[in-house]
Amino acid sequence: MSAKKNSIKDKIINIATRIFSKFGFKKTTVDDIAQALGKGKSSIYYYFKSKEEIFKAVIDKEAEDLKKEIETKVINAEMHPKEKLRNYVLLRMRFMKNFVNFNEALRNDYLKNLSFVEEIREEYDKEEHQTIENILKEGEEKKVFSLKERELTAMAIVTAMKGLEVPLFIKNDYPMEHLKSRVDGLLDILFYGIVNQ
Repeated sequence: MSAKKNSIKDKIINIATRIFSKFGFKKTTVDDIAQALGKGKSSIYYYFKSKEEIFKAVIDKEAEDLKKEIETKVINAEMHPKEKLRNYVLLRMRFMKNFVNFNEALRNDYLKNLSFVEEIREEYDKEEHQTIENILKEGEEKKVFSLKERELTAMAIVTAMKGLEVPLFIKNDYPMEHLKSRVDGLLDILFYGIVNQ
């Protein structure tokens, strides 16, 4: 694909990201995207076969952005495993709040009929578990964590994170400071337990 064609395709994806974020997948039309781009609908269809294909490109880009952020700011970062776990949870929450389309693909049942959505959900869950397991493994190797079952612990953390997401989606203006204190509380329970020693 030529550089010019890639550039136009990227422009369509960027505009579509904004439009889908504002109206959601269901209410957005290819006409809306074309209008925002200042082009005819046929111009969009030259690069994408359907609204679904555009949405997939938007989701793929957001997922790729998340992977890069996690690699840079968590996986490859030199920090204590406890801090790494905290940063991962906070980064993920911030991402979920800001990347509306990716979040919609993960959450909304009416998108289930799009075959690529189920693939994205499965891939995301798998990567998330693996990332947390890797952080826990590093913590075990550095004698910071003592775990009975790493996989079960990772599953518990993922489940708790999904519970922490709820306020983000109910209230658009939910402050990140509240989220940080909830994450710290969750991690305190994880690291120190709830039983007096």
